[in-house]
Amino acid sequence: MIYKVRGGGVKRIITIIIIFSLCIFFGISYGNSGNTEVNVAQVDKPAESQQAAQGGNDTTDQDYAADKKDKKEEIDLNLKPNEAGRIMILMYHNIGDEEREWVRTPANFLKDLKVLYEKGYRPVSLTDYVRGNISTEQGMTPVVITFDDGNLNNFEYLENSQTRKDSAIGLLMDFNEKHKDFPLEATFFVYGEHPFWQDSLIEAKLNFIIENGMDIGNHTKDHNSFKKADREEIQKQIGEEAQYLISIINRDDYTVNTLALPFGERPEGELLIKYLASGSYNGVLYENISVLNGGWNPAYSPYDKRFDSVSIPRIRASEMNVDNVGMYNYIDYFDKHPEERFISDGVAEIVTIPADKGESVHLDEAKELYLY
Repeated sequence: MIYKVRGGGVKRIITIIIIFSLCIFFGISYGNSGNTEVNVAQVDKPAESQQAAQGGNDTTDQDYAADKKDKKEEIDLNLKPNEAGRIMILMYHNIGDEEREWVRTPANFLKDLKVLYEKGYRPVSLTDYVRGNISTEQGMTPVVITFDDGNLNNFEYLENSQTRKDSAIGLLMDFNEKHKDFPLEATFFVYGEHPFWQDSLIEAKLNFIIENGMDIGNHTKDHNSFKKADREEIQKQIGEEAQYLISIINRDDYTVNTLALPFGERPEGELLIKYLASGSYNGVLYENISVLNGGWNPAYSPYDKRFDSVSIPRIRASEMNVDNVGMYNYIDYFDKHPEERFISDGVAEIVTIPADKGESVHLDEAKELYLY
């Protein structure tokens, strides 16, 4: 159907269109004016929110400070905490039937654990020690337990899938079960592609150790001395083994970042030392937060200015051929010189030391120094 519009009708239509357009124009302008006012208010609100947030941060800071104050008041100074003292990093290799220079019998290993327990030593992970995350029960002394080489006598599964009770893992777990305040902490440094020497169970063993709160460390690919090694060899030995272990463990929440030097021997020349801490092999980077030597001394506190994470000494956990610098020699030494021993305050965020040792420490911003 076709509609015809007369001349007068056309004028009326044009007039209506003009009026309608003007209404729309002024309506939009007015609306924008109203929105501008609303937007100004909305712009002001973030500033107010920011002030409120800042006030919230002030409150949080105050709460944090109050929490630290409360924790500080819980520290028993009668226990003479000294977190600038020395810490023993114990080095084991084998558990076996006959006591030898590098072998502890199950009975003697249990004796070691019992002596440590009774004299107030409590295991802490190597990682927590290096990072200064020490929350050992106050009045107690942290100790780090390490095993080198990944021998079968460290961890063996029997045919019934049970852990051999007189292996290092079996003995540690049994002692922890009977002494819950003696944490299940130890690092096992393994080398090559046959850790613990039950090849069909490698993945299960490595993950069992990690899932039970212990750690796996790097002892290099071939267990060769680094004394004459060049930078390519150093990076190959560390990087290849790290890649192998990480591929077997295959966990997003875990990496292998601690190294124990074969034979405790370091490269010759300072230019090569840096490759112990970090480097790359086949285009894959590695980084170690700690490098363990052999050695004959207790390690410095992680809060001590002299602490060096890429040169940490260990003590042989043996009673044969230790030249008076073995585990029991230092236990006796600390009994006679308790002021040299690390005594925990029980609070990881606070570092408590006698006032006369204040100059010896260096802390990061997350720690509070408490002198008494």
